[in-house]
Amino acid sequence: MIPLTISRRAVVAGTLALPALLHAAPVSAQVSAPAGRYRGLIEGGVQVYRGIRYGEDTRPARFRAPTAPRPVRTVQDATAFAASCPQNSDEYLPASEDCLFLNIWTPGAGARAKRPVMVYIHGGAYTTGSVVDPRNDGRNLAAHGDVVVVTVNHRLNAFGYLYLARLDPRFADSGNAGQLDLILALQWIRANIGSFGGDPDCVMVFGQSGGGAKIATMMGMPAAKGLFHKGITMSGQQVTASGPVNASKRTAAYLAKLGVSASDLSPLLTLPTEKLTEALAAEDPILGGGVYFGPVLDMKWLTRHPFWPDPNPQSNAIPMMLGNTRDETRAFIDPNGVKLQGLNWDNLAARMVPELRTDLLPEWIVDQYRGHFPDWSPERIFYAATTAGRSWPGQVIEADARAAAGAGATWVYQLDYQSPVKPERGAPHGADIRLAFGNLEGAESLTGTGPDAQRLSRQMMDAFLAFTRTGNPNHAGLPHWPAYTVPERATMVFDAPSRAVNDPRQWERELFAKVPYIQPGS
Repeated sequence: MIPLTISRRAVVAGTLALPALLHAAPVSAQVSAPAGRYRGLIEGGVQVYRGIRYGEDTRPARFRAPTAPRPVRTVQDATAFAASCPQNSDEYLPASEDCLFLNIWTPGAGARAKRPVMVYIHGGAYTTGSVVDPRNDGRNLAAHGDVVVVTVNHRLNAFGYLYLARLDPRFADSGNAGQLDLILALQWIRANIGSFGGDPDCVMVFGQSGGGAKIATMMGMPAAKGLFHKGITMSGQQVTASGPVNASKRTAAYLAKLGVSASDLSPLLTLPTEKLTEALAAEDPILGGGVYFGPVLDMKWLTRHPFWPDPNPQSNAIPMMLGNTRDETRAFIDPNGVKLQGLNWDNLAARMVPELRTDLLPEWIVDQYRGHFPDWSPERIFYAATTAGRSWPGQVIEADARAAAGAGATWVYQLDYQSPVKPERGAPHGADIRLAFGNLEGAESLTGTGPDAQRLSRQMMDAFLAFTRTGNPNHAGLPHWPAYTVPERATMVFDAPSRAVNDPRQWERELFAKVPYIQPGS
C-alpha cells in the first residue's frame, strides 16, 4: 500500500475539517470479507478502511480492461489512501497507474446490519480528480445517516479513455477502460460490502461533474446492469458519448504529441507514465485546448448514447436525481481574472463566445438578457448566460427525456445558496459537494459554517439519504418536493430557505432551447 501525500490545499482543508483526528490515538478495526481481511481505523465512532484494492495494477495491462485482484491470505492494511490516477496536475499525489482502490466509511461492520450504501464517484471531467479530496470524506455522512459510504478511484484521461480499438486488436476495451474500472469496483462492492455492514441490494451511486457524467454513462452500459439501484448526478450530464471517429482524431493528436506511430503502438506499453501524462497537453482537434478524453460509442461496451435520442431503456427503471448550481461558471471563470477585466456592454458578446459552447448569436443573447433583466450588469449576464448555455442544458435534456419516456421516479434540484465567504462566487460548480457530505469546514470552503449553511447541509444530506433508502428524497426537514414531470418541471431550490418551484429558469431554458444542444466532446 502506498501512503498518501497530497497537495498543500488538500492538507489544509482536511486538517481543518477533521481537527480532532490529528491528536487522537488511532484505534484499529478489522473486517473479514470474501475478498480478504482488512485492518482499518475507528475515527469519530466510524470505522474507516482506506486504500482497499478492487483491481490489479493497470501498468502491465495499459489501455485494457481491469482485472480483479488476486486473493491475499494475510490481513491487508487499510489505514491510508492509495495512489490517485496520474494526471496533468500535482493536485493529488502520489499518482500511479496502480490506482484501482476504494475507501469505506461504516458505522459498524457485520453482514446483519444491511445499511444503505452510497458510492461516490469524483469529478474532474474524465481527466483529473481523486477521492482523496477532503470534500469527499465520508465520515460525517456515514455517521449522520447510518449508511455505508464508499469512494472510488479509477483510471482517467489517456489511461482510462484513449481510444485505440480501431488501431490494434489488443486494445479492444480502450476508450471505456475507466468506465470498466468503475464497473469492477461496483462488482467488488456487490460481493463484499455486506461484510462492512452494507446492503448490496440498496446501492446508490452519486457523483459531481465528471462523476455524474460517468454515472449517466453507466446507466446505459449493459455491463453495469443491476450493480446499482439509484443514481444522483450533481452538475454532471452525458447526453451523448464521444463518437468513434472524433475519438480517433483525438487519438491521432495524442499519438503525434508522443511521437508514436499509429501503425505500431508497442511503444505505448513501455513509455514512462510521465511521458503519457505530459502528452495530455496535445491540442484537441475538435474542441481546441487540451485533448478531450471521455467514454466512446465503441459498439462493444457502449452501444448507444446514454440520453439520445431518448434515455437508454436500461436506465428508465432506476430512480434518478439530477442537480445543478445556479452559478456554475463562477467556479471556472475567475471574477477577478483576465476574462472579466474591463468587461462592458461593448465587449460582452465577444467575451462570452468561447464560454457558451452553444452556437447561438451572442449579440442576440446579450440583447435578450438586457431586455428581460434591465438592471443586470454585464458581469451578471456573462455568468448567467454561460451557465445556461454551457453547464445546464444537458440536465434539462436528460430530465425532460426521462419524463417523456415515462421513466422511474425523477427528481431535480438547483442549488441557489450564495457563498457567504466569497459572494463573488455565488453558487458555483461544486458547491453542493460539501453540503451533501456535511464537510462544511476547510480553508477553501465556500459554504461557511453558519446556521444557514448547517441547516441547508442537513436538508441536502437527509434528501440524499432518503433517496438512497427509498428512491424519494422527501423528508420531514424539507418542503414537499414533487417528482419531475413535463410541463411542470418541479425543482427543489436548495437555499436559505429551500423551496420547490416549477420550472424556475423557464425563460433561460426556452432561450437556449432554440438551437440543438451538442455535448462537448462528442
